[in-house]
Amino acid sequence: MVWGCCVGNKLGPIVCIEGSVNADINISILRDNFIPYLDALTADGITGTTFQQDNARVHTCKKVQAFFEVATAEHRFIVMDDWPPYSPDMNLIENLWAHLKLELHRRYPDTATLSGSPEYIRQRISERVHEVWWTIGEEVLDRLIDSMPHCVEVLIKARGWYTKY
Repeated sequence: MVWGCCVGNKLGPIVCIEGSVNADINISILRDNFIPYLDALTADGITGTTFQQDNARVHTCKKVQAFFEVATAEHRFIVMDDWPPYSPDMNLIENLWAHLKLELHRRYPDTATLSGSPEYIRQRISERVHEVWWTIGEEVLDRLIDSMPHCVEVLIKARGWYTKY
């Protein structure tokens, strides 16, 4: 499992996670990765950030919501919590993941067939994911951002139901 973020055309941290994510792990990722990234952006003059996530239970549980209550007040950002339940892929990060996967397999076609111990495979995949992530250029993010008005228009026409995006 991989967690990552971006604000506009600025890539944020990426974290490879072993195992499944529960509320405590989610909060730890946000506290240790997202909040410092957000603080660095704020120091650079980028403010008014909206944090977008889907309706996964680990994102909407009471413990995570309590974390966000404190974090949003302390770090001055908002959490988009009104999310259409049938359109999770409207989150720009989903298209960024698709780009990351395509580029990962283009550069490293053997990724799906790596052999060795589970630890060796995890380490190689993590190294590759990080390398590809940090080479994603602003033009890719700009293109994704530029596509959002059309995606939102389609979502509105579908009244929040499934779209191809």
